[in-house]
Amino acid sequence: MAFVKVLKTAAYFKRFQVAKRRRREGKTDYYARRKMVRQDKNKFNNRKYRFVVRFTNKRCICQCAYATLRGDVVVAAAASNELSAFGIAVGHKNYAAAYATGLLLARRVLKKFDLDEKFKGKEEIDGEEYHVEDEENEQRPFKCILDVGLRRTCVGHRMWGALKGAVDGGLHIPHSTKNFPGFKPAEEKGQEGEYDAEAHKDRIFGNHVKEYMEMLQEEDPTKYEAHFSKFIAKGIDAEKMEDMYTEAHEKIRSDPTGEPAEKKAITYERDDDTVKASDGTEHVRSNKITLTQRREKVAAKIAAAQAKMMEE
Repeated sequence: MAFVKVLKTAAYFKRFQVAKRRRREGKTDYYARRKMVRQDKNKFNNRKYRFVVRFTNKRCICQCAYATLRGDVVVAAAASNELSAFGIAVGHKNYAAAYATGLLLARRVLKKFDLDEKFKGKEEIDGEEYHVEDEENEQRPFKCILDVGLRRTCVGHRMWGALKGAVDGGLHIPHSTKNFPGFKPAEEKGQEGEYDAEAHKDRIFGNHVKEYMEMLQEEDPTKYEAHFSKFIAKGIDAEKMEDMYTEAHEKIRSDPTGEPAEKKAITYERDDDTVKASDGTEHVRSNKITLTQRREKVAAKIAAAQAKMMEE
């Protein structure tokens, strides 16, 4: 038998530390989180706010949060499915929706701290670079740090749309234009890159979706009807895209709270395992049983199985 080198000895396993649960699950980058959460001691436990951006398969979620020993505390939140109340009925996970969601969160945060009148942000959306801290104001702007989680920070990603929306909404988030759509890096070393604000503006107003809709409508009407069925059902075509987002931005700035969801006046009646609702639907919900009843149930099953075996 060949000699086998022992790589992991008893000493190794004695010193082994199990990684944090969210690291084991692959949900949190603790190297990045420590840097974002860490606060200088001479700042006396001041809150360090983070602008959190996450994407699911159906929507974009933005939050303003700060860390405590008990866990993160969310100051305000906005999700792209809320944009329906502001006129954006469909397309809740594209770049334009991410921008509107970031704008919605920024206005909500500033309204919560009574800063919405002092910091209006950039009202004319043209895609140009904007920093609220450059404006002359008696009070310093509300500062956040961008938190993108495990997402790759590649050029043109939707997360930059949410960031741009929050910045135009009046939040101070340190950033540059290097990752925005329309940025062209320098060809030679020492030169500066070029930023095309017009290309970024097209993304903010969903012109890339508009062009794709027009192309499909001409080349493959069947695919267009299948691909944009929800847009067609809501009566939104390529020509109405820009107006839809422009009106939504104005509504968000005027009142970011949004309309509260209507409460459904549904009552429920229980009949043993069946729950009947006033709207005509029925649901099966098992009754809770005690430990004694559960043991009796198990004993009855065992007795029935034994009786069956005796018969055979």
